[in-house]
Amino acid sequence: MLTSSVLVLNRSFFPIHVTNLKRAFCMLYSGIARVVDKEYQTFDFDSWSQLSTAVHDETVGLVGRVVRVPRVIVLTAFDRLPKRHIRFSRMNILIRDRHTCQYCGLRLPRSQLNLDHVIPRSRGGKTTWENVVTSCHKCNRKKGGLLPEEAGIKLIRSPVRPNVAPFLDASLGPIKYEEWRPFFNIVDYSYWNVELEE
Repeated sequence: MLTSSVLVLNRSFFPIHVTNLKRAFCMLYSGIARVVDKEYQTFDFDSWSQLSTAVHDETVGLVGRVVRVPRVIVLTAFDRLPKRHIRFSRMNILIRDRHTCQYCGLRLPRSQLNLDHVIPRSRGGKTTWENVVTSCHKCNRKKGGLLPEEAGIKLIRSPVRPNVAPFLDASLGPIKYEEWRPFFNIVDYSYWNVELEE
């Protein structure tokens, strides 16, 4: 249980990391973080450990008491987003393109996809975020060393260098607990974090 995952939020309630339960309890006890419940209430270590554990399956035994397992914690002082450099890799191109051929629009398993240079390397095309897309084998063979318009196909979406936002879910891993879901929903995040007008 102590190695199970806990989502870590910055002070603006934006997900920045996943840690283990043991480290989360250390952060709570030292005052670096607070627990966030499903109603967005925050609790320090003492107030969290005093909550009833009778209705919760996930608990951990401490000396002299049983404490509910927190699944989301918020840092009390950190408000920046960590700088994340998104590596230019095959997997990240597939993630950016959502495992979808950028010519025919078919969403396929990784084994049925490859990468294509929009402007072929034989014509001076570079291997960059802005020139490499995911394609299925059929479209890749049809295009060959031609430009898309010469092969009679069109790009669904022009390739761009991704920013952090679309890669946040992938970098933190899958949503393991229901308590994490509101913090990965960009609509919910925007609703709670947009600056209100007077």
